[in-house]
Amino acid sequence: MKLIAIANQKGGVGKTSTCVNLSAALGLMKYKTLLVDMDPQGNSTSGLGVERHKLAASTYELLVDGTKAEECIIPTQWQGVSLLPATIDLAGAEIELVSAMSRENRLKKMLSSSNQFDYIIIDCPPSLGLLTLNSLVAADSLIIPIQCEYYALEGVSQLMNTIELVRSNLNATLEISGLLLTMFDSRTRLSRDVAGEVQARFGEHVYKTAIPRNVRVSEAPSHGMPIQYYDPSSPGTIAYNNFAKEAVKRWQSKGD
Repeated sequence: MKLIAIANQKGGVGKTSTCVNLSAALGLMKYKTLLVDMDPQGNSTSGLGVERHKLAASTYELLVDGTKAEECIIPTQWQGVSLLPATIDLAGAEIELVSAMSRENRLKKMLSSSNQFDYIIIDCPPSLGLLTLNSLVAADSLIIPIQCEYYALEGVSQLMNTIELVRSNLNATLEISGLLLTMFDSRTRLSRDVAGEVQARFGEHVYKTAIPRNVRVSEAPSHGMPIQYYDPSSPGTIAYNNFAKEAVKRWQSKGD
């Protein structure tokens, strides 16, 4: 079992789309995959077609009430993909966990028994608060999506500082799996310049696959579907499937 957090405190970088579509791609590759929604907005939950108001338990109950993971995890209609959903209640967890014992380790502890999965993908909120900290402590590795637009690297330095603090104090084995370029448009100089800048700064940490700017990827969440099922032949589908293959190869080369 490998746990991968997907995080960037800058919003609008394709973080949730990456979580949903990577999970679906892994499921189609016959890997048992769990998507953990740690974002109070619950976009990964709705992006998999799950209605939040019908949920009996979520990541809030898991973290705050200590409800067992198996009581919160639900199946989805997508091959190989299960979900630990989120509701807006999760927004209160940041405050409620402040005085809790081992507050940074709650998610890690609660997921430790979920060993029936090959991969667990964690969708972090766009902030560096206690929910993201729990995610980084639980994770084996981290994927950072970066959009090919102005201010692309804004906040990445702060995230890197947080990663080093987590490594030093809470999770010494946390590694950066890679940086994923999103919303890439090869026709524009801006996208090419940003890609070049990210490549120059982070080198081999940057995934070779870039996710193109694709309207079908943007439409799919409104239908509660991963892109692989919404439009199997779209450039977004091809890109996310290629990214999943590249990611798995990278993870397995490290002996995971």
